[in-house]
Amino acid sequence: MPAVSKGDGMRGLAVFISDIRNCKSKEAEIKRINKELANIRSKFKGDKALDGYSKKKYVCKLLFIFLLGHDIDFGHMEAVNLLSSNKYTEKQIGYLFISVLVNSNSELIRLINNAIKNDLASRNPTFMCLALHCIANVGSREMGEAFAADIPRILVAGDSMDSVKQSAALCLLRLYKASPDLVPMGEWTARVVHLLNDQHMGVVTAAVSLITCLCKKNPDDFKTCISLAVSRLSRIVSSASTDLQDYTYYFVPAPWLSVKLLRLLQCYPPPEDAAVKGRLVECLETVLNKAQEPPKSKKVQHSNAKNAILFETISLIIHYDSEPNLLVRACNQLGQFLQHRETNLRYLALESMCTLASSEFSHEAVKTHIDTVINALKTERDVSVRQRAADLLYAMCDRSNAKQIVSEMLRYLETADYAIREEIVLKVAILAEKYAVDYSWYVDTILNLIRIAGDYVSEEVWYRVLQIVTNRDDVQGYAAKTVFEALQAPACHENMVKVGGYILGEFGNLIAGDPRSSPPVQFSLLHSKFHLCSVATRALLLSTYIKFINLFPETKATIQGVLRAGSQLRNADVELQQRAVEYLTLSSVASTDVLATVLEEMPPFPERESSILAKLKRKKGPGAASALDDSRRDTSSSDINGGVEPTPSTVSTPSPSADLLGLRAAPPPAAPQAPVGGNLLVDVFSDGPTAQPGLGPTPEEAFLSELEPPAPESPMALLADPAPAADPGPEDIGPPIPEADELLNKFVCKNSGVLFENQLLQIGVKSEFRQNLGRMYLFYGNKTSVQFQNFSPTVVHPGDLQTQLAVQTKRVAAQVDGGAQVQQVLNIECLRDFLTPPLLSVRFRYGGTAQSLTLKLPVTINKFFQPTEMAAQDFFQRWKQLSLPLQEAQKIFKANHPMDAEVTKAKLLGFGSALLDNVDPNPENFVGAGIIQTKALQVGCLLRLEPNAQAQMYRLTLRTSKEPVSRHLCELLAQQF
Repeated sequence: MPAVSKGDGMRGLAVFISDIRNCKSKEAEIKRINKELANIRSKFKGDKALDGYSKKKYVCKLLFIFLLGHDIDFGHMEAVNLLSSNKYTEKQIGYLFISVLVNSNSELIRLINNAIKNDLASRNPTFMCLALHCIANVGSREMGEAFAADIPRILVAGDSMDSVKQSAALCLLRLYKASPDLVPMGEWTARVVHLLNDQHMGVVTAAVSLITCLCKKNPDDFKTCISLAVSRLSRIVSSASTDLQDYTYYFVPAPWLSVKLLRLLQCYPPPEDAAVKGRLVECLETVLNKAQEPPKSKKVQHSNAKNAILFETISLIIHYDSEPNLLVRACNQLGQFLQHRETNLRYLALESMCTLASSEFSHEAVKTHIDTVINALKTERDVSVRQRAADLLYAMCDRSNAKQIVSEMLRYLETADYAIREEIVLKVAILAEKYAVDYSWYVDTILNLIRIAGDYVSEEVWYRVLQIVTNRDDVQGYAAKTVFEALQAPACHENMVKVGGYILGEFGNLIAGDPRSSPPVQFSLLHSKFHLCSVATRALLLSTYIKFINLFPETKATIQGVLRAGSQLRNADVELQQRAVEYLTLSSVASTDVLATVLEEMPPFPERESSILAKLKRKKGPGAASALDDSRRDTSSSDINGGVEPTPSTVSTPSPSADLLGLRAAPPPAAPQAPVGGNLLVDVFSDGPTAQPGLGPTPEEAFLSELEPPAPESPMALLADPAPAADPGPEDIGPPIPEADELLNKFVCKNSGVLFENQLLQIGVKSEFRQNLGRMYLFYGNKTSVQFQNFSPTVVHPGDLQTQLAVQTKRVAAQVDGGAQVQQVLNIECLRDFLTPPLLSVRFRYGGTAQSLTLKLPVTINKFFQPTEMAAQDFFQRWKQLSLPLQEAQKIFKANHPMDAEVTKAKLLGFGSALLDNVDPNPENFVGAGIIQTKALQVGCLLRLEPNAQAQMYRLTLRTSKEPVSRHLCELLAQQF
């Protein structure tokens, strides 16, 4: 046993601790403690006054006894008396005892507060730090009420020592977390922010922690911290390890401060000041560059510190989502970590890439690592890493790789850990439906899913396949044939029996012509599974049998014999007994016509919110929404079935508790006004209430039918909101805000994001376009705690835009509660080519003051661009046909962003054109083609972009059949580079 130190000369304490450690049993320890407590109690009650040393020693013993788990009910006053001592060691023990043992409701709290006030006013930095530590450790509301007003003054005082400032900042942080309403920061805000410029790195580190917490509640009050944080971060990142020797950790300058500064910047959108933004981008690029440098030490501490800064930098890049070059570089850097020998780095890389996959700028770069991710899914030893790999495959999936990813996830499912099987099943089901071009592949996938992991296939999954088969005539025969073959397996999961029973009961007649699947064979196959199934499945099979009597009259006698059997009519389960009696009577009494009417084929299911997607989000938890949402990518290049998640019904097939024929349908859920927390656009990029059906006859037909306004004689026309005929004209609204053009340009190559944000309001956009029609969702978020009154967003057509673009709007609520979000739907039709976008005027009253702003709605002519594939010969032939001077627009301009081929490709695809490979003799050039779809006419368009990396210049050439369109498209696209 190690020797017990004498600890500041308190020999009696050392001996007591040694005695406790040497006790052979619990009883011996208790006996020794009771003896010591009796001795201390007698000393405290004695007539002779104890000196400070004795009090300190006995208080230390009491503290040690308490830490051993024994109750202490005396000695508190002696500890309070120690606070008045002028000796550091005695005062320190007094504060330590109070921090650990004194309850915030204690009667001694007033005496303690007086002692703390005396120490705070003493100007002795050591005593001030002890007092501040005690306030933070106790952290009660009473402490906050007593000292919340004094601590900010100490924090910003010019004569406060650095150590005192550090303690004051952390103490204030503790009080703010416990009781935010007690910390009055109004008058101190600017001076607290200025601490970021302090010479002492410890003060800056503590101040960053405090400001990060404060700005989450009051971001506008601390907005000035952005430039100071960027400046400090720049100095750290650009410094050598020798410049900050006291704060250099294994050759990494101030890693903790760097991470805190990067997290602080994530509380705000990208800086508006161009100089600050440029300096920040330079910092981020420097961090990414340093990650490529060889390590300066082989110690794990060096790599941990270096990687901590790198991952926080990548988090900031992802948070901004506005720098394509940085996003692609971040993705490439993370790709290097996917094969790193350190498991934690592989895990973090997969987790970060899940978020990158949702960005339209980096999605293509993420997809290049698909083979590595698939290999990780197969070979990783750690189940949590395999789960992140599955998440990343789900996030990077689009129509180009859906079959490969679904196939790999199915193959992995056979050996997957039981803890994540249900999640994998849900993801496979969602991807198979979302990107199903061939619905026979979708049916095969779901049946394989049931075969491989039937126990983990929830009702939502097999309900959904029944809905899709019922709604699509072209797949019903194939589904019946496939499920019939699957049921012939010796071992068949019960979920397969449910699917088979329903599909054969509805569409078994489509395969009855084959002798191998004749009606008697179908019935025998299903009935052979009957006695092995649960009550719920038996009830479904009984419904299938009565359907067979209608579909196949020749099976009537056999099925009636089954229903008449005593095992059914006298079944112990009331549901089975009732079905057997009712079905037998129905088949015996009803005429053929009545039977055919009652048992006719199920009607198509209404499309509603996806219960599978909702279940996956519930399983992943609210914090994982970003990992599941991939709709931020341009829908024209990633989604196939309607651009968003298909929205199935959650009620689809008969069950023991449902009506026997499954004719009931639950009403669609209402879309309530969603409460909004820190991120007001949390629902903007989700697939919830805004999701559209994706499984109509074809994707285009489904999309276009939804956007067509109801006919005048339709009942729906009576319920539709009136067209915005009474909207204010351009003369009734103010001019667009100065940055309106800049905000508009951000959306030329993307369809979703934040359109506008200030201290009161945040406006988010999510849109999709096909042919000459489009739908746009505008999300208005109230960032304040005060209700908006008379809230009125309207769309205005300047000039003759009304004849070129038709916009149908839906009304929104006139009141928007504090912290809430409302949604407005716009249906858009392009009548003719247009050059100016419509205006969005938002008016409301906030705190009795009228507020108004005018923005340019992100609807530009390229949104109606339909990509067109063509061979090189056809391209050049068409290029020559469009050779008139007025048909061509050309612009030579300097690159405003780093020239990256992948980013350029992503922007051109986002612009709407198809990229044609092997057309231009120079492989560095980009060639595209497409058609502008309007109601009046179609405008063909060809483009050629020639980058010159050496000169940092571009030459852009566009040729269309209409001169104004050529010039306008050329201007729009040139601004993106």
